[in-house]
Amino acid sequence: MPQPVLLLGAGHRCAYDEFVLTRIAAARPVLLVDAAPPAWAQSCLAGHLAADPGKGGATASAVVRFAARHRVRGVLTYSGEYAVAAARIAGQLGLPGPSLAAAEACTDPPALRALLAARTVPTGDPGDLDAPGAPRVSAETVVLDGEIRIAAITRTTLGPAPARQPLRHTVHAHDGLLHNRFLRLAVDRTVHALGVERGVLHIGLTLTDRGPRVTDVAPHLPGDLIPLLVKRATGVDLAQAAAALATGEVPDTTPTRQRAAAIQFAYPAATGRLDRLDLSPDAAHESGADRMLLTQHTGNHVTAGPHATAADRLALWVALGETPNACDDALRRMARHLSAEITPLANAA
Repeated sequence: MPQPVLLLGAGHRCAYDEFVLTRIAAARPVLLVDAAPPAWAQSCLAGHLAADPGKGGATASAVVRFAARHRVRGVLTYSGEYAVAAARIAGQLGLPGPSLAAAEACTDPPALRALLAARTVPTGDPGDLDAPGAPRVSAETVVLDGEIRIAAITRTTLGPAPARQPLRHTVHAHDGLLHNRFLRLAVDRTVHALGVERGVLHIGLTLTDRGPRVTDVAPHLPGDLIPLLVKRATGVDLAQAAAALATGEVPDTTPTRQRAAAIQFAYPAATGRLDRLDLSPDAAHESGADRMLLTQHTGNHVTAGPHATAADRLALWVALGETPNACDDALRRMARHLSAEITPLANAA
């Protein structure tokens, strides 16, 4: 029987986190550290420690004792909030994973830029996102004992400033950036600068007229259902790869599919009270539709797109196709099945 993996935080958004947790649990028993695990996570768990992994001191010591008693084989998180705690606990238990120094650098943007710049990694600041013709991408990277593999490229369409929230992510198994030597060099240098020997990294880059610039690094699985897109487009299971790497095993990252997948997010058109949010059941019958979910509740206050956060999203939908253009067409068709009514802030008050 596979030995268990310790997971810090289940996440609290079922629409985004359930897929990853289900994939990890399908590979090995999951022991969760979470102060209040959500109901949807219960069926995936082999055990639970009621503690907040984000708090240090006694909590960290309790987690280490819990992991030792259960003979935990690896430590994981898919939350940036707990990346440092996961690295610290893995280090104390002598288990694989990004070092504490690497995790701390990834959570401190100025420190990360300084570290990468010192290692001749081309870096970008938030201002690069507003440069004309500067696309946003990320390299979903698997590192195994120093061997660096870009499993997929995620292309992201950002919304208006100042929030610049993602509107859409697209993964294509035949993305030309997979063979771009400048992007590859930036990814390789980033991994080496952080000293990561094992793990799954989400490396954000902006493509500028001066070449790719690294903007951020997440030393854990990406969010926004990107692991689902990668699996649907390429067959590579990033969640199970992360679990294997955390437990000292060799993951199978052989692509088995050659298609495209995309996710779209709906944001409020106005700031105010959400009075109605409807999704037609016919959406599921659209060609290329994978899933379409409401992610907001009526009665809640929501903020319009230019100033929105991920918590303001009304819905998400995922489409599959042979090409990114086919996914775009499916996303547009699916969007017609969503309707919402918002009472503007002044009127609601």
